[in-house]
Amino acid sequence: MADVLEQDQTHHTLQEVNKALENGMFVHVRRLLQDMEPEDIAHLLEASPPKERQVLWQLTDPEEQGEILDELSEDVKDGIVSQMEPEKLAAVTEGMESDDVAYVLRSLSDERYQEVLAQMDAIDRHRIETALAYPEDTAGGMMSTDFITIRGDVTADVVLRYLRMRGELPEATDSLYVIDEKQILIGHLSLSTLITTQPDIEIKDVMEDADEAIAVDMADSEIANIFERRNWISAPVVDANNHLVGRITIDDVVDLIREEAEHSMMSMAGMDDDEDTFAPVLKSAKSRSIWLGVNVLTALAAASVSNMFEHTLQQMATVAVLMTIVPSMGGVAGNQTVALVIRGLAVGHIGDTNTRWLLSKEARVGLINGLVWALIIGLVVFVWKGSLILGAIMAGAMLANLFVAGVAGVLIPIGLKKLKIDPALAGGMALTTCTDIVGLMVFLGLATVFITP
Repeated sequence: MADVLEQDQTHHTLQEVNKALENGMFVHVRRLLQDMEPEDIAHLLEASPPKERQVLWQLTDPEEQGEILDELSEDVKDGIVSQMEPEKLAAVTEGMESDDVAYVLRSLSDERYQEVLAQMDAIDRHRIETALAYPEDTAGGMMSTDFITIRGDVTADVVLRYLRMRGELPEATDSLYVIDEKQILIGHLSLSTLITTQPDIEIKDVMEDADEAIAVDMADSEIANIFERRNWISAPVVDANNHLVGRITIDDVVDLIREEAEHSMMSMAGMDDDEDTFAPVLKSAKSRSIWLGVNVLTALAAASVSNMFEHTLQQMATVAVLMTIVPSMGGVAGNQTVALVIRGLAVGHIGDTNTRWLLSKEARVGLINGLVWALIIGLVVFVWKGSLILGAIMAGAMLANLFVAGVAGVLIPIGLKKLKIDPALAGGMALTTCTDIVGLMVFLGLATVFITP
């Protein structure tokens, strides 16, 4: 109920802002934006066409622009950042966490990136260069360098006085990291433990050993799985020598999980998960035409199978009417398996040790569904067309295609994963092509053998 009310409020605000923009009431729009949270302004920008978006951006509070950029989808963020001067961009990222600044700057060309860095002080420049030195899809690319370290040989009272002197903690801080003189991570101390420990107790006596730190080169998908299993709020990141180099917080993991969900959904349609809803026409047409072209090739492959049995189709109109049923059923069954396997790969449930079992299981599921629907469709065709042979052909083709769909639904995404091709992007299309070709080949082949003269 709260989500519905929030959506209604957002929609109402969007309408009010657009109406004020149309009437040239820019002062009123600025006041509206000042009363909104950065994430709500980001939502407003994403829901606005390009021209209105540029005007809205100019009316936002410069002190909030860094936080707004961090909340924007990548495509919208890149469009805004590309129009900003280097000194302006450096100013809006001041005070942001290093991983958030890395997200904002990562799409810049080398020339503009260096221009922005030149506008920063030495400390900020170093931490941003450290964050951008790692691939985006690894722990190093996700981590923040804003964290608090302490020594194990000091007392709880000393640490508490140090924290009071700091006056502010980095966001999502639930633990302090204990290091030695060589910056090697030796443990961590939760804030709850710290405030309940006697003042004269040394940290090394109450800290927990750092036995589950994240490697700096760990893949982001694996990080999300670990956070989910361990229910972490934050986790330290270490290099190959166990030196503490950063930390990852739950807000970054939530963003990652959301992005992966959007990626899977959009990839099924052959689209970029960060594509701007209000992107220019030519840009949208270009990005979508690639997979439309691939789909044409797969459709031509399926059509070529039908062409092989042109003589049969010319003689039997009934065959032409029924020929789409088998590929359709195979496509639906196969895509169910593909979705299941893609999810299993994403959360780390599927590996070399259980692939064979999964393949056997899905083959049996396909066989059972094939038998059930073969009998049902065969009986329907027999009653509908009055032909026992045609009903038997439909049943045989249905059984074969649903069995193949189950097997292919496992092999295709796993094979694509091994080839380092995103299964979410190409798995559904490859599966549909397979079931279309097999379904048509078996159905038309049987019809050619048993029906045509």
